[in-house]
Amino acid sequence: MGKKKTPDQEENKLKENNGTADNKTNKENKEPADVNVSVKDADTDTEKQSPEAAAPELESPDKVVSEKESFEAKLAEMQDKYLRLSAEFDNYRKRTLREKMELSKYAREDLLLKILPVMDDFERAISHLETTTDCSAMKDGIDLIYGKFNEFLKQSGVREIEALNCPFNFELHDAVAKIAVTDEDKKGKIVDVIQKGYYLQDKIIRHSKVVVGE
Repeated sequence: MGKKKTPDQEENKLKENNGTADNKTNKENKEPADVNVSVKDADTDTEKQSPEAAAPELESPDKVVSEKESFEAKLAEMQDKYLRLSAEFDNYRKRTLREKMELSKYAREDLLLKILPVMDDFERAISHLETTTDCSAMKDGIDLIYGKFNEFLKQSGVREIEALNCPFNFELHDAVAKIAVTDEDKKGKIVDVIQKGYYLQDKIIRHSKVVVGE
């Protein structure tokens, strides 16, 4: 048979059991409290750190000054290039204008060099008029000069506008007079040329002055 417990022993055992239960309950109640405190502390730390992490880094004064100096240097370089380009263009404009004036002034030099020999022939013919009595020789000399001058005009692109016995064309001819004709074929046609007209290449440089039959 087991030993019978006394009332004092049973009371002590009951107290021990109650104390154990209270300790267990306190532990269970404390653990959630510790977890809540830890989470709150973590949230607080995150809130404290997030503004610092989100804030942008401020540029240093030296970096701002360096960027400003770089910008001013580029601006000065661009201004220098602009001034140089402007000066070069102004020089080109003046040079082109001067060349254009010289070209306009001396453009007829080649033409005059070609016509000077004809002038020499005329001077020789005039000088012989005072001493010669042979009219046929003078006529041959004048025909020679005329042929030379006519060849010069052809080489320069000058050609005569056909007019005599051609139908009147107001784009080519200037009618200075009209004359009655008996021949029906000559009516509306040019019967006389007062002054010849000429082309320069395909351009009319002088209209023919003509008399038209009617």
